[in-house]
This record gives sequence, structure tokens and C-alpha cells, in this order.
Amino acid sequence: MSRLRSAMQKGKRVVLDKTESALSAKPLRKRSKATVKQEPDAASTCHSFHDPTDIALFRTDILSWYDQGKRELPWRTVALTEPDINIRTYAVWVSEIMLQQTQVATVIDYYNKWMKRWPTVQDLAAATLEEVNQMWAGLGYYSRGKRLQEGAQKVVSELGGEMPRTVEALLKQLPGVGRYTAAAVGSIALGQVTGAVDGNVIRVLCRVRAIGADSTSPAVTEALWSTANTLVSQERPGDFNQAMMELGARVCTPKGPQCTQCPIQTLCHSYRKVSVKQEENSTKLLGKLNRVPGSLPDIEDCVTSGTCNLCPTEPWDSQLGVLNFPRKPGKKAPRVERTLTCVVDRAGGGDREYLLTQRPKKGLLAGMWEFPSLLMEGENSEMKQRRALCAGVGRMLGVQLDKGLLQYVGEVVHIFSHIHQTYVVYSLCLNVSGDGGKTQSTTRWLTRPSLQAAAVSTGVKKAHPDMTLQHDNATSHTARSVSDFLQDRNVSVLPCWIGG
Repeated sequence: MSRLRSAMQKGKRVVLDKTESALSAKPLRKRSKATVKQEPDAASTCHSFHDPTDIALFRTDILSWYDQGKRELPWRTVALTEPDINIRTYAVWVSEIMLQQTQVATVIDYYNKWMKRWPTVQDLAAATLEEVNQMWAGLGYYSRGKRLQEGAQKVVSELGGEMPRTVEALLKQLPGVGRYTAAAVGSIALGQVTGAVDGNVIRVLCRVRAIGADSTSPAVTEALWSTANTLVSQERPGDFNQAMMELGARVCTPKGPQCTQCPIQTLCHSYRKVSVKQEENSTKLLGKLNRVPGSLPDIEDCVTSGTCNLCPTEPWDSQLGVLNFPRKPGKKAPRVERTLTCVVDRAGGGDREYLLTQRPKKGLLAGMWEFPSLLMEGENSEMKQRRALCAGVGRMLGVQLDKGLLQYVGEVVHIFSHIHQTYVVYSLCLNVSGDGGKTQSTTRWLTRPSLQAAAVSTGVKKAHPDMTLQHDNATSHTARSVSDFLQDRNVSVLPCWIGG
């Protein structure tokens, strides 16, 4: 029995020893995990902001710069002076949608006219799509105007006429509002504390924190939003976000950045790296390869260089300097299309009238008006082109047309953001006896003055009295022939009528 108890006690000790060993091993595994977990944090020291002093300095310097020299823009005035939160939110929302893919200088006049005509969300909700397209004509990316109108109608019909009051609600309840737009409207109009990352802010933050990976990648996107939310001023979030955008638009530009005028230059890793490289090169030229001047600024490098998904994948290019950041993926080649277009005119009450047809409600230039057009598939002979146009226009008017009536005018190139479009232009003059054909809801006859008020794109309504072509994308000799022809027919309209 004593031997049995002794064996059992020894067994217990063995079990206890194993248990204690296991317990003592667990903290070691935890410490190991903790060590691994610290690696991303260490890497992010270079690519983000952790020092409260740097964060406070960043906010102070950029807001001071903004207060001293910000541009006076109409939507900023409304955001600062309009006491009605509903009108203020609506006004900022309109400005942000208009500013998508469009320069500030272009937007100002459109914005002022829009707000004069539809000063409240209720006014916009009562407008027709035709009226919205007329107001938007020439601003480009026409689906934006449609989404604004749809959003206004939703606010009135589903939200009791009250604009959403939070970033989350803006994002969820308004069509065409994404992460950036919701954050911009929420911070500027509603004072919500959130960063806002647009193209300008991407450029600023990538340069300030030396983020050189593809700026459209998920890792970079999330890192930039995290940094923006870290930096944003708690007291003045709207002004801070506008200051960041202003800095990217006026100082930290895509080409030729004005680094010497930058209010956050001392916090910019890209600028410091340029300074280091310049002094290193100067030292090499002096033959002092082993001596590092004490004036070299301290530059913070990523501790996981080579494995960091925010670091550049390409070597530093000294000729680019701060333009090494950000790196963007190569642009996808635009789709190439050729379109048959026919200018159909007839004698009207005094002025000649021109046939326009309405584009489909969805897709490119949805709901806009244009001259009759047919998308070409493959290369077609001129005879096939004439036959196709006669058939298409004939169906539109409900008449039989002789292809011999068509006159070839020329070709015009127009570049959309994603389409390289060539218009093959013909003309067709209907006789005075009234070959107007039947009237459809999607066709209309307009005099030249009426074109100016119609919901047509810039190419249709932009007039040039001396017929000197001013469109950058027009090919010279063929566009000139189109222009000469239209001048002979008393049509002072640019030939590239579809698009804007």
C-alpha cells in the first residue's frame, strides 16, 4: 500500500509538473504573439501619425494656412452662414456632387444657377428630369444630375422632406452618395467628426507619409481613411477637410507641387526624403562618401521595408522627387467606337429646324438629346452607312428616304473618360413641302436658337459665330469640313454634338 501511495504521489507530481510546465509555457506563447502583433504597428509608424504633438501641429498649421488664404466659394459661404440645417445640408450635397470629376472653376456658375432655381430640396424634387438635364448640360457626367433629382424626390417622399443628419444616413439613404461624399457633407454641413478622402487628400497623405503602393489598393485606401480620421480636427472637422482638399488642389498638386509654400512641409516624409537624397548627392560630388552631414534631416523609414503593403514597389526616382508619391495603376485604354450621325434639317416657320432624338433613360448621357445616331459595328462601306442611316431616320420619321439625299460631311473625334468616339457625319435636307414625318415622344424639331435651351450636351449647344473650332478633340481637316458645311447651312454649332 505504501508503495502504491508512493507511486500515486509520484504520478501526481508528474502531472503537476506537466501542468506547471504547460502553464508556464502559455505566457511565452502570448509574448511571442504580442511580439508578432507589434510588427504592423512598427511599420505604420512611418506611414501614419502616432505622436500627439505631430497631430496637433498638423491640425494647427493647416487650419491656420486655410484661414489665411482659402478661396471664397459659394457653397462654403452657405455652409458658414445658412442657419437652416436642411438647406445647408442640401446646398453642400449639391456642391459635392457637382465637384465630382469637375474643376471648381467650372462648377461655380452651374452651382449658382442651380441654387437660384432650386434653393431647397423640395424645389428640386418638383423639377422634371428634362429641366435638370437642361440645367446640367455642359457639366459632363450627366448621371450626377439625375441622381441628385432622384435623391431629392426620395427625401421628400420617404424622409418627410428632411435631409439625413448623419454620415451613415447620408451614405445609406441618398443615391449616388459614396463614402467620401457622405463624409464631406457630414463634416462640412453637419459638423460630424470624420475625415474625408478624395483625390486631393489621397495625394497629400501619400506624400506626407511616404505611401508609395498603388493608391487604389484596399490596403492603401483603408490606411488613408484611418489617417484622415486620426488627423481631423475635433472642433472644426469641416474646415479641416476643406483645408486638406485645398492644399491638394493649390499646393500639393499632381505636377509641379509648391513644397516651399506647404504649411505641413516639416511633417512631410516625401519632402524630407528629397532633402536627404539631395544632400547625399552633394556629399558624393564632394568626394566625402563616408561622411554624413549633421544637417541631414532625420528620416523615418519603414521597419518592414520589402514586406510592407504601403511602401513603393518601384525604386525611388530622384528626378521625380515628391512625385514618387502616390503611385497609380496604369489607365485602362478607352473603348474605341465609331458612330454614324445624321444632321437632318427642314424649313420651319422662319428658321430652319433640326431633328433631335432623345437618348435612352439609362447609360451614357441618359435622357439627353442628340442628332440621330447609330453605333457602327465593324467597318462598313459608305453605301452601307447611307443605307443604315436612311433606314434608321426613316423609321424615326415614318417616311421612306432615298440614300441619295444623304451628303457625307466628315469625321469628328470626341474623347469621353472611357470611350474614344469617332462620329461619321452625314447631312439630310428634307424638302419644304413638309417631309416632317410623324411626331414621337422621343423626337423633336428645334430651331437653332432653341438648341441653346434644350437638354443637349456641350457639343450641341456651344456656338461659335465665326465658326472657328475651339474643341481640343476635333481633328483639324475633317472637323473643318464639318464646320464649313454647317456654316453654309447656317448652323453655328460645333460638330461634336454628342458628349461634353
